[in-house]
Amino acid sequence: MHHPPSKLEMILRLKSIVLPLARFNLDLDIELTRQVTAIFGPSGAGKTSLLDLIAGLRQPQSALIQLGETVLTDTSRRIEVPSRSRRISYVPQDLALFPHLSVRRNVLYGHKPGVESSPLFSLEYVARVLEIEPLMHRDVGNLSGGEKQRVALARALLSSPRLLLLDEPLAGLDARLKGQILPFLQRLREEFPTPMLYVTHNAGEVSALCDEMVMLEEGRVNKCGAPGELLDQGSEDNSV
Repeated sequence: MHHPPSKLEMILRLKSIVLPLARFNLDLDIELTRQVTAIFGPSGAGKTSLLDLIAGLRQPQSALIQLGETVLTDTSRRIEVPSRSRRISYVPQDLALFPHLSVRRNVLYGHKPGVESSPLFSLEYVARVLEIEPLMHRDVGNLSGGEKQRVALARALLSSPRLLLLDEPLAGLDARLKGQILPFLQRLREEFPTPMLYVTHNAGEVSALCDEMVMLEEGRVNKCGAPGELLDQGSEDNSV
């Protein structure tokens, strides 16, 4: 079992972020220090746009994005590491699996030969943790929603990412499937040292998985801190 980085260790710095969106600017300045951070807020708050920016899929008006010691984006110095070179894995809401490939080929699509990786990120280990060994020769089109979710997570891990971005991974699942997938997400945080940003507007998922919480509202950080404290404050506010 891997212990999350100490609270003082900077994982991700997002400084002077300005990204114009349809109704407002994404505008924030924050430093994240814990293994699993919830990006929490209502639909349309800018959560997915923030992930796109970190992944290098959108061009900001201004930004300094630093992952550990590596500067990924610095508009003031014209630094922009290409998306494919960031070693960031992104599991979007639609999962983006290839319907014409088998589970095995989908998962191996994430593997990048030559990238330094620990044995943790081997096909065998990832498949065992996510319990997808029996699915390997199946077609993706014949999988349930929960099985597809586990395949998408496996593919993301096989690229030995330095950061894992998860965009509402349980949003499309009914309550029964959510209950089945949540333990796998908990297992990921226990078995792999990879920091994660977890986008959601479900307080239960935050409580079960996250060490840190950033509450977004119309592109700005409303609150940031420990999930228990912020969720308690929210329930007190709602009861007033």
